[in-house]
Amino acid sequence: MKTYKVQSYEELSEMAAQLIKRKVAEKPDAVLGLATGSTPTGMYERLVNEYKQGDLSFEKVKTFNLDEYVGINRSHPQSYYQFMQHHLFKSIDVKEENIYIPNGFADNPLRECERYDQKLKESGPVDLQVLGLGVNGHIGFNEPGTSFQSRTHVIKLTDSTREANARFFKSKEDVPTHAITMGIENIMESREILLLAYGENKKPAIKRLLEGEVSEEFPASILTQHPNVRVIYGW
Repeated sequence: MKTYKVQSYEELSEMAAQLIKRKVAEKPDAVLGLATGSTPTGMYERLVNEYKQGDLSFEKVKTFNLDEYVGINRSHPQSYYQFMQHHLFKSIDVKEENIYIPNGFADNPLRECERYDQKLKESGPVDLQVLGLGVNGHIGFNEPGTSFQSRTHVIKLTDSTREANARFFKSKEDVPTHAITMGIENIMESREILLLAYGENKKPAIKRLLEGEVSEEFPASILTQHPNVRVIYGW
């Protein structure tokens, strides 16, 4: 695991964007695993700028998002589909048929998990997986206690996760209680992983990641067992 402590959010965003740019330059048809949340938005902004300047193309890239809320459709303003459209997809040349995001409004969420898992198998492995870090150590929506052998599944969100995401909704009560998420095994199958964490509230999680033991009670700890992980963090 390679770690990089940055002095500003801008530095984190720029470093992350350059790593993705380099990956796509090396492999124009790369499979990228993407994350939502506040941390990667600066990275996406810089990738859009690189594209608009003619320095980057996503025409052959495939993208797989980590997760999506259960029970809200893709037109919902807080769906991760809309998040990705707003922050990245609508501003670059990625093809709609190469964008994969779980359907949280599927009639049968369990079958949707199976479908998504199959798509990952057909297109993968993911060349570069971007992750955020939850204050409780979750990656994707794999909450504490999730099996390291888990694949795409429906997860009940913890109270702390719903509290952290309440700022995006009118209230905590409006935050969905469940989500579809790639499993930890899916994430670990990625060829390369990029974990981003920024802010004072992430300090304890970063400390535990870098110094603590490997435990399913802290899902991100499994990343220490992956051969190609970069962690960019700061506060």
